[in-house]
Formats: sequence, structure tokens, C-alpha cells
Amino acid sequence: MAFARLRSAVLPTIVGYLFLCAAAMAQGPRFEVSFPASLQAQPITGRLIVVLARRDSPEPRLTISELGPPIYGIDVDQLQPGSPAVVDSRALGFPLKMSELPAGDYYAQAVMNVYTECHRTDGHSVWVYMNDGLGMHLLNTAPGNLYSEPVKVHVDPAAPSTVKLELSKVIPPDPEPQDTAWLKHVKIKSELLTRFWGHPVFIGATVLLPKGYDEHPHAHYPVVYVHEHGIPFQFTTDASHEEQEKRGARAANVETGYEFYQSWDSDKFPRFIAVTFHQPTPFFPSSYSINSANDGPYGDALTKEMIPYLQQHFRIIDQPYARLVEGASTGGWETLALQLHYPDFFGGAWVFNPDPIDFQNWQLINIYKDDNAFEVPGFPEFHSSERPFRRSTEGQVIYTQRKMSLFEAVMGSHGRSGDQIDAWEAIYGPVGQDGYPVPLWDPLTGKIDHNVALYMRDHGYDLRYYAAANWPTLGPKIVGKLHFFSGDMDNFYLNLAVYRFQEFLEGTKDPHYEGEFSFGRPLKGHNWHRTTWAELVREMADYVRKNTPAGQNVAEWNY
Repeated sequence: MAFARLRSAVLPTIVGYLFLCAAAMAQGPRFEVSFPASLQAQPITGRLIVVLARRDSPEPRLTISELGPPIYGIDVDQLQPGSPAVVDSRALGFPLKMSELPAGDYYAQAVMNVYTECHRTDGHSVWVYMNDGLGMHLLNTAPGNLYSEPVKVHVDPAAPSTVKLELSKVIPPDPEPQDTAWLKHVKIKSELLTRFWGHPVFIGATVLLPKGYDEHPHAHYPVVYVHEHGIPFQFTTDASHEEQEKRGARAANVETGYEFYQSWDSDKFPRFIAVTFHQPTPFFPSSYSINSANDGPYGDALTKEMIPYLQQHFRIIDQPYARLVEGASTGGWETLALQLHYPDFFGGAWVFNPDPIDFQNWQLINIYKDDNAFEVPGFPEFHSSERPFRRSTEGQVIYTQRKMSLFEAVMGSHGRSGDQIDAWEAIYGPVGQDGYPVPLWDPLTGKIDHNVALYMRDHGYDLRYYAAANWPTLGPKIVGKLHFFSGDMDNFYLNLAVYRFQEFLEGTKDPHYEGEFSFGRPLKGHNWHRTTWAELVREMADYVRKNTPAGQNVAEWNY
């Protein structure tokens, strides 16, 4: 009885104290963000980001990045026109909490990632950003998203203030690319992906034609499917930006787009068709060219819809020996995945600095054994060492796994940041009960979910594990087809998984096949290529000639 009386006296005091604490936490800057009915008549569900930058040029929204200014994000659900959404100290922030911001002058700008509700064939209804199949954007530049004008504000976390921001502008759609004599653009509606998403899904391709294509109407050509971010081989007939592009090209050991054009247009250059795909997903600007529980059947869309369409409309040799794949980074992983998962369809793979191809080295994390993605295991009590995400080629850490995970958590909940960690989880991982990707680790604590890791492994996304598990049937189909290239100081530690893949191939039996591996040394980073694109095409042409079946007419494309 005495305890009950004490509880009745103390409990209201505790509740009141907690209420005051919550109110205090909400003090400081308060951003009220709305949009007018004249801009958008219907309510919006999406992710709202407020950026606080020291400068207004470039626009703060365009500086959003892992090394950019502070950002704060909240989800909005059916926000009505004219009704404000509030972003304050309770919002998740990167790289600082709002209460930790240095007092001073900032330029505030809001951007809204506008979601569409999709009713998928797996029975889940999800809200995601649906792209148009053309561009590769994060939310700050994605067509259809809303943003405000930058407003100069004084921010003091210790003093309450209210700033009103109006989402008054819409990011315009990407312009339709224009065909030229060399470049042709293709965009098709994927029936497979449309069925999966319950919403129209488009995929595209840019086709680079060889010299003399129109003058030789009966010639058919080998093709290289290039998994890069942009036009195949950075091809351009415009020399106006040549000097500023040379520095970056030389650092990666490649030529500029204009230099490649000069080779492509020369009389003695091999006649190839080169194709780059455009296959952005609701979770990332690239599908990784593989079937996925969260993203849908992008691998099948590519091999059963897009490539057959290209073969019908362009004079491509419809044989595996003349159907090659090449790519770097994301494209490097795609290239190897396509060759391993469709071994009879593709005739050779040139894999440059791929995303992790052995999940014992998910960068520096062993997702099967490690318990935490952020901290290096084995340090004594009261000590810890942060795992890096990115480094310079000299080894200087640029940012950590913890920072990258926090950045993505602010950019989007439920795996919808559109950035790298969320992309891997969406592409490789299982679907959660809520219909969204299950995280491999908690984005705020780093705790790894080993059930997710095992799902990724057992469903074919750990490419080294997949190759080893299927070697008796897969090995004979890929002998002679694998070519790997990686810098010894890859900025994202991706070379470590390539070393593991090399070790696996060196130990293969029945058949024994060691592949081809080239590692740039010393201090070669993520963009390093063993040779220029022009030399690579010459190498591929020699490869096709060598593997052309008897009776096939090499001369028709080797003019």
C-alpha cells in the first residue's frame, strides 16, 4: 500500500520530466517544409531531406554526398498540399545531430524524394521511387522530385527558431538522347519487370556502331556488352573538353573519349558493336544485371528481352563466341555474375575492379564470421578500431563503414537511400515481412544479421562461393573465359576479394582453370585499367578470331 502511494506520487513527476526532456530535445532549429497545390495536387509519400550548407552555390542539394554538408531526413506519409512536414532535432542527421551543429549562418534547402506505391507480384505493396529507365540519379537530381530554393538562415542549436521552406520546383525529366551516325539509343518496356512491379518498367541501351556499318549491309559483328556508367568506352566525337579529360584518363590508364573515337574510326581498327545498358531500379541506379527477390528479374530481362531485341534490330552475331561482357566496379561484378550465371550465353568476361565477389571480403568485413560491420574484431576491452569504407591510394581513410551507413540511413529508410550499401542489400538479400529489403546489418549499430549473409551466399550472390559450389558443371563452360584486373590499392578494398577468387581458381580441378589476373602495382586505385579501351577491343577481337568456329566468316566483320 505504501509502495502504491509512492508510485502514484512519483510517476506523474517522472512522466512530466520525460515530457520536458522530449520538448527540450525538439528545441533549436525547426524546419517546416510544405508544397503548394499548384505544384502537386495529390498528397505525397516520400523521403524529405533538409540540407544545411555553408554556401548557396552550387545549390546545397547538389552537394549531398558522403563528404557533403549536414543533412536531416524524415519519412512523410500522405503529406497534403499546404501542410508542413517538420524536420527538427528529432530527425536522423548526418554527419552530426542537429543539436551538435556549430552555431552560425547556413543555406537551407529541402528536397523530396517522391515515392510511388507498387503492388508487386510477391504480394507486397511498397512505396519506392520509380525511375524512367534513362538516367542514373540519387534523390537530389532524380526527375519528378521536388525541391525548394536555398534560404539563408542562422542556426543555433541552443536557441529555438522556425524556418519555412516551400518545395516550389520539380526536377525535370531527362531529355531523350538523340541518335547520331555512331550512337543509337534503345528503350523498351520490360514485360518481365512490369509484371513483377505492377508498374511500367523500362530498360535501355546505347549502341555504338562500327566504322562502315551502313556501307556493309550484309556484315554481322561481334558485340561487347559494356557494364559502365555511361556511353560505351566514353566515346565522343567532340574534342572541346580534351585537355580537362586527359588527366583523369591518364590516371586510370585509359584514353579520353575523343582519343577512343579516333581509334574506333581508324581504318585498321577491329569492327565491333559495343552496347551499354541502362537498367536503374527503385533501389539503385543499376540492377547488377541479375535476378533479385527485391528488385525483380533483371537478369532475365536483359538476356531474354533486351539482348534479343538488340539482335533483331542490329546486325549482331547471335553466337556465344562473339558475345562478350566487360565492366568495371558495379559493372565488374555484373560482368562476372553474367558469365557465371549464364555460362552458355556469354563467351568471355573482362572483369575490372569488381564490387565484392567473395563475401568473406565484403570490403574488409567477413559477413559470415564477423558480428559487427563497424568495428574490427579482436581489440581489447575499452578499445576499438573503426572499419574504413573508402581510402586514398596512399592508404588514408576517407570515411568509415559507420559514416557510410549513417549517411544512407538519413537518405532513406527501408533500404531506399539509392546508395551503395542499400543497393547490395536489395540486390543480394531477402525480402522482409514489410516488403522491403532486410538489412545485412543495423545501420546505426553495425550488428550483422548472419541469416541475411547466408541467404546471400546460398542464392548465388557470393560469386566465389557460387563458382566453387557449381564447379563440376560450371567449370567446363567457363574455361578460357575469365579475365580479371584490379589495382593493388583499390579505394574500396575490392582487390581483396579478387585475390580470394584467384586463390580459388588456382586450386580448381576437373577442370583446372586459373583464369587471367592482372594487378596494377604500386598504388593503383579503383579506376585502374590494365590497358586502354582501344587496346582492350583489339584484345577482344583477337579472342573472337581465336574462338570462331570452323566455317564461320571472320572476314565479314574483319574488313
